[in-house]
Amino acid sequence: MCVHLGLMLGVGGQMIELRRVRSGIQGEQEGMVTMHDILDAQWAYENHKDETYLRRVIKPLEGLLIAHKRIFIKDSAINAVCYGAKVLLPGILRYEDGIEIDQEIVIVTAKGEAVALAVALMTTSTMACCDHGVAAKLKRVIMERDTYPRKWGLGPKASQKKMLIQQGKLDKFGKPNESTPSEWLNSYVDYKVKKEAENGDEKVEEGGRKRTASTANAEDPNNSVEVKAEKKKKKKKRDTEAEVDTPAEAEPVAEDADTTAADDSVRK
Repeated sequence: MCVHLGLMLGVGGQMIELRRVRSGIQGEQEGMVTMHDILDAQWAYENHKDETYLRRVIKPLEGLLIAHKRIFIKDSAINAVCYGAKVLLPGILRYEDGIEIDQEIVIVTAKGEAVALAVALMTTSTMACCDHGVAAKLKRVIMERDTYPRKWGLGPKASQKKMLIQQGKLDKFGKPNESTPSEWLNSYVDYKVKKEAENGDEKVEEGGRKRTASTANAEDPNNSVEVKAEKKKKKKKRDTEAEVDTPAEAEPVAEDADTTAADDSVRK
C-alpha cells in the first residue's frame, strides 16, 4: 500500500516501520516494554528471587477488563461458575451501578480475580429488589476449574441423599427402590422428572379420573382379538360376494389371420 501511495503521488514510497499503536484499551503511552526487559526480569527472578521487575513488565489479565462492569460472587459459587453454572442472585456479594440488560460484564471474586465474562440478564435496580433469579449468563470462562474448592452438593438434602445411597435405600443413581423410606418419597422432589405428561398419553374420563391411552385401548371391547378377527372375516366375505356379482368383461376376439387376408383381397 505504501508503494501504491507513492506511485499515486508521483514521489515513490516505501514502508520503513509498522507499529500497532493500540490494542483494545492498551496503548503505547503506558505499559510498553521490550523483549530485553522480559529477559532481564526473568534473570532477576531466577537468580535473586525478586519478582518486582517481572510483575512490572507482565501485567495480569484483569488489566484488560477494567472497562467492564463487575459482579462480585461468593467463594462458594466460584467453582460452580467455572463448570458452567449461571450466576444466581444468592451467590452474589455485590455489584456495580449502571448494569443494563444484555451488557457484557465481568464476574470477579472477592479478591478481584476475573472468573468469567458474562451477559447481564438483570439491571442493577432489579438485582437490588429481588432475592432470587438468574443475574447473568456466561459468555466465556476465564479461571481454571478447581482453583477454588467445590461447594455444591453439600446441602442437607444432598447429604441425606448420599447417605441413603450408601445405606442401599436408594440405587446408585439416587432413584427409589423397595427399601426407600416413605418420608423420603414424600419430601423429596426430583426436578429432572417431567411432571406433565405428553400429549396423547393420558385420557380424561367423565368422572375426572385419568387413565393412559394404553389402558384405555386394553379396556375397549372393540379392540379385542376375537372382534378384530370376526371383522376381518366379514370384510373378506363382502369382497368375495362383490367379485361374484360383477359381470366379467367381454374380451375382444382376435380375428383369424385367414379372414383378415381375405378381406384385404376383396378390398383390392
